[in-house]
Amino acid sequence: MVRQLLIRGVHLLEAPGRPPRRADVLLEEGVLVAIDPDAAALSGVACASADGGGCWFGPALVDPHSVLEEPLQGRAETLASLGFAAAAGGYGSVALLPWAPTWRDRPERLGWSWPEPLQLLPWGSFSVDGLDRELAPHADQLAAGACGLAAGATLPPLDLLERGLRLAEMEDRPVLLPPRDGSLAQRGVVRERVEALRAGWPLDPPGSETLPLETLLTLAGELPGLQLRLMNLSTAEAVLRLRRHDRPPMASVCWWHLVADSGGLDPADDGWLLEPALGGPADRRALIDALADGVIGAVAVHHVALDAEEELLPLDQRRPGVAGHGLVLPLLWEELVGRQGWRAEQLWQALCWGPARFLGRPEPGLAPGTRRWLLFDPDHHWHWADAPPGSLAANRPCRERQLKGRVIATGLSDPAGWVLAADRPN
Repeated sequence: MVRQLLIRGVHLLEAPGRPPRRADVLLEEGVLVAIDPDAAALSGVACASADGGGCWFGPALVDPHSVLEEPLQGRAETLASLGFAAAAGGYGSVALLPWAPTWRDRPERLGWSWPEPLQLLPWGSFSVDGLDRELAPHADQLAAGACGLAAGATLPPLDLLERGLRLAEMEDRPVLLPPRDGSLAQRGVVRERVEALRAGWPLDPPGSETLPLETLLTLAGELPGLQLRLMNLSTAEAVLRLRRHDRPPMASVCWWHLVADSGGLDPADDGWLLEPALGGPADRRALIDALADGVIGAVAVHHVALDAEEELLPLDQRRPGVAGHGLVLPLLWEELVGRQGWRAEQLWQALCWGPARFLGRPEPGLAPGTRRWLLFDPDHHWHWADAPPGSLAANRPCRERQLKGRVIATGLSDPAGWVLAADRPN
């Protein structure tokens, strides 16, 4: 029986600040045993080998915020299906927002977890029931294991916001707030741009993001010890304001805002309806540039699952959001590395190390004994139909197109599911 697998000649991403290098990696039942093992490590155990040329081996990815509404009985997603989907996409850590029909705003509602090596991190709630009328018990939630505090999809009223931040019960934990004013958004489907005007879409003006952003930047200046996090920046105007700020807070961007815009999507495509709204080509360009130079520090999956029935509703009756942990690395590799000329370590900074810092967690690295690793083949062609069962969500974009680039093995899942052809045992 083969217990060990030696993958030869992979491109290795060990840790932030360390340049990639070629290496052999030795795995045993999903555990990283050694990097560039000597002959002694290979003796005495049945070992297979595989050619890893062209593949990248790095730490598992980190998702700083996603949504799971019904962990046990969900029709669109469950705790188990989300775990399968995250692992298949190479995500070892997922931080869940408190958004749910029963809002997760108190300690007894934060007890969800995954079996190792997957890590589920709960965000606590800023307000009771997410209604922005009274503060939730901040200190109690953090003591119960919340990674930080998060608001809903729009910025809370200023009086409640200031009261909660100045109480400072969160101490050094991150506070995740959306620069979004729902009353200014006017139920717009896409951002107010030339491309959207030509298509006749209902419009969301940039001011629905920039005006609340100014409020948050002012508060950040008044409360220098606050670990403020900005959720899902989406406009070129917001990026410009961050660039002008002396010490801008850490910000995230939803992955779909980096690969799609209102100038490139076909009207029949999935992925039009997001919150915040999808921008134009100039917005996407500004977000990519901001991510490249660190003005934006983390890419979020911000997974919002819809079931098949809800996905069939007209846009004005459907909840906004896209799903798809398994799409993020392939599509961003194709866009940022393939088209924009990024280095692989820049992409890992955006998908792994930056999100870990965003959550106030240690930056993942590769060391013997870990199962939080992934092997990515940027030249692997596949379709969603070929993938093993995972997410139940019906609102996954790109379902009909051929995809290039895939996580073909990871210590997060059963080795039997690896899409890796091994040579005969040594």
